[in-house]
Amino acid sequence: MAESYTGLLTVDELERAMRQGAVDNLMIAIIDMQGRLMGKRLTADYCLRGGLRKGTHFCTYLLGTDMGMNTPSGYSLMNWESGYGDWLAKPDWSTLRVIPWQEKTALVLADAVDEKTGELIPIAPRSVLKRQLQKAAESGFRPYMASELEFYLFRQTYEEIHHQGYERFQPAGHYNEDYNLLQGTRNEKIFRKIRNHMVQAGIPIESSKGEAYTGQHEINVLYDEALVSADRHVIFKHGAKEICMQEDYAITFMAKPHHQWTGSSGHLHVSLRDLDGKHNLFYDPEAQPYGMSMIMQHFLAGVIAYVRDFSLFYAPTVNSYKRYAPDSWAPVHAVWSHDNRTSGLRIVGEEKSLRIESRIPGADINPYLAYSAMIGSGLLGIQQKLPLPEEWKGNAYSARGVPRVPYSLYEAMALWKESDAVREVLGEQAAEHYWNTARVEQQAFQSVVTSWERARYFEQG
Repeated sequence: MAESYTGLLTVDELERAMRQGAVDNLMIAIIDMQGRLMGKRLTADYCLRGGLRKGTHFCTYLLGTDMGMNTPSGYSLMNWESGYGDWLAKPDWSTLRVIPWQEKTALVLADAVDEKTGELIPIAPRSVLKRQLQKAAESGFRPYMASELEFYLFRQTYEEIHHQGYERFQPAGHYNEDYNLLQGTRNEKIFRKIRNHMVQAGIPIESSKGEAYTGQHEINVLYDEALVSADRHVIFKHGAKEICMQEDYAITFMAKPHHQWTGSSGHLHVSLRDLDGKHNLFYDPEAQPYGMSMIMQHFLAGVIAYVRDFSLFYAPTVNSYKRYAPDSWAPVHAVWSHDNRTSGLRIVGEEKSLRIESRIPGADINPYLAYSAMIGSGLLGIQQKLPLPEEWKGNAYSARGVPRVPYSLYEAMALWKESDAVREVLGEQAAEHYWNTARVEQQAFQSVVTSWERARYFEQG
């Protein structure tokens, strides 16, 4: 009788599954700058002939492209002069898993590596996060993180929405059903499949719920070490899209899909443990306020001090900044409060679970980059022993004299370019690489005349 394979696998288990016919292809994927999975499907025959363990090659342009897969200028590591050669997608076998929503399919995430030197490509998102985790480890810290993702569900296919010019939508609901179990019931055939398949794939799901606008939902992924959580984040997002495609539905993680709709957040939770992973270093029973240790206070102070500098990683597109609006459930001010959803940084949990929730990122983040920004700026706060500002009490939308999230991608680009903190955390090469990505995004937007402009100026202008 053939074995049944689910969840995380070892390489030996994968080879056995391939010989038994339980798995007939392996997807190897790197993560691109936009947080998408890019890669190839390898046949079981090829893998069993000896092509499994090395990995696979990919064109360097995959880490120097825009959302539309164009090849813009300004990247030092990939350009026409370099000939757009190859890098190696080297599998991280700890991520190997069966993908239950696809037939006889396994997936492994890969690091982008220079095959000649064996070194990580420094601008690859997974490499950026690994660098921050190494720095944290050198200071005696082990970051634990989790993602909360909001999104909209539609009773249309991606192709139908595309052919209708992204103007006519059929949200999977007809009124605001935030927390209402009816919202989940309406779409349980989708969400049950997503929840259960994710758990079967080794991605533990805490819950799903209706969110704050028609057709909007949220799913929470269980916390873990930062790299594990970032991997889960991208696989969840990719897999949820694939599952919806199979059911003739569509899902979007766009930060602000429509100006009348509530934006979709990507809240991030973080705490620091010791290197054994046993003790929450954010908690000190003798500390005030709320048992927040000095490590936690300095870390939080760093996140607040540099949140504007790192906005390109929290809000990576032109659209991201349209989510930030008063009284919208998206914060506009980088202040902290205890259990206050109007603040950009919320303190939640107690004792072992005491942690920081950043409500600033949107659902459109690349988690490796947003996690890196939060860890890197927090470590700076610890190194510099930054004092924690006073807690904001009350409605943080009315705050004055405190850091505000940038109004636009253009403003965020200027802050990034001038920031010593960004260069210190990321290094000069990665800092320039991602500034150029924002430049390309901004120029693409500026070159397009929108339907809003035509409606406003065609006759009246």
